[in-house]
Amino acid sequence: MPMIAAAQAAIPAGRTQLERWLETGGFAGTAARYGISALGPISISGAHFFASLVFLHELAPAEFGLFSFLLIVVPFCMSMTGALLGASITSSLALWARVNGPELSTHLKISLVLGLLATAAVTALMFASGAHVVAALLLGFFAGLMTLRWFARSFAYALQLPARAALSDVAYSLLLVGGLSALWFMRALNVETASIVLLASAALALSMFGTDYLKRQFAPGEEGSLAAYGPIWRDLTRWSLLGVVLTELTANAHAYLVTFISGPKAFALLAVGSLVMRPVSLVLSALPDLERPRMAREIAAGRFAAAFKCVKEFRTAAGAIWLAAVGLAGVILMWFPHVLLKRGYDATDVVIAVGAWALIMALRALRTPDSVLLQAAREFQPLAGASKRSSIISVVATLLLLLAAGPLASLGGIVAGELAMLASTLSLARRWKQAHA
Repeated sequence: MPMIAAAQAAIPAGRTQLERWLETGGFAGTAARYGISALGPISISGAHFFASLVFLHELAPAEFGLFSFLLIVVPFCMSMTGALLGASITSSLALWARVNGPELSTHLKISLVLGLLATAAVTALMFASGAHVVAALLLGFFAGLMTLRWFARSFAYALQLPARAALSDVAYSLLLVGGLSALWFMRALNVETASIVLLASAALALSMFGTDYLKRQFAPGEEGSLAAYGPIWRDLTRWSLLGVVLTELTANAHAYLVTFISGPKAFALLAVGSLVMRPVSLVLSALPDLERPRMAREIAAGRFAAAFKCVKEFRTAAGAIWLAAVGLAGVILMWFPHVLLKRGYDATDVVIAVGAWALIMALRALRTPDSVLLQAAREFQPLAGASKRSSIISVVATLLLLLAAGPLASLGGIVAGELAMLASTLSLARRWKQAHA
């Protein structure tokens, strides 16, 4: 059933037998649910890991830093789309089990505006970071398509159609790896050709949601309006957006400060250290799209114990991914150091960077499940307050450490911000759980 048609129908009628089985409480259903939801993020993580290794070994450090910065900025655009659109569409489906035509058209129109804004913003950022005009434009359009894809992906999860999202993720990953491999073997890899492959991969991934969805996305029709989004913004999404922006400052202040103060070449070292932790980052970004709708449905039905169980399962999955990433990092550094080390990168600095990123991701894995629970409970304003405090700590500490001790030390500011965010999130979640136990 096309996604648009499924949105007009009650959710149970739009789900396949497989998707219903994935919602069962047994071990097999839970494992399969996480397996399918993790398939896409893991494939993208593997593709980005491969791409980063190719860029690391084939491009100049400044060019590698440029692409690494891109892979931080574009997920931020996608996170803003999730905050502005994913949260509200999930809430509507959880409460009423359907989305009417005008409401869907309103969301699609906002999605299109966000895609255009992402295109313009990323084009400007890439150009300011040293990319040529053509490459900056290509990467800007890549960001725009990935932003549109993220709403389609969130919409699919809200409709309880995880296989659609996984198909899009896998298609993106296969074309990205295949395209970069072809360029590598042909000795034709450079910033412009790599940008073309990224853009083509994003276009293919978006097309996986079907022609019916694409027609509505790019031609939403007369139903709905940008003005109709006003009440949604006022009542819900302004707080979720503020939380995302402040969380980005907490998590990635180093990327922006180091890139614009010390240049993309200096940021390259920090990007090398984060390579092996990227699977954790991507899973922590993608799994909320699966778990938030499920938690919202349980909370809306008054099944708070089931929502708390979702948090435990999420934390277990995140911990398993973190352990796997740390194990992979250890294997690479001990037996295959040439994978991460290249002329110009000090081995000790890379080990320190990897260790710092492992700690940062451990803190994020601990706080994200409870943060998603609070989002599902529409506790966006308290979360935004917590993010505000942690972002101030992160930005100030990162800037001071960068100016005093250099780019590598700036990661200490991110650790400080993550510790503050973890403490605030766990405190908020504990009080909410006690009130609804």
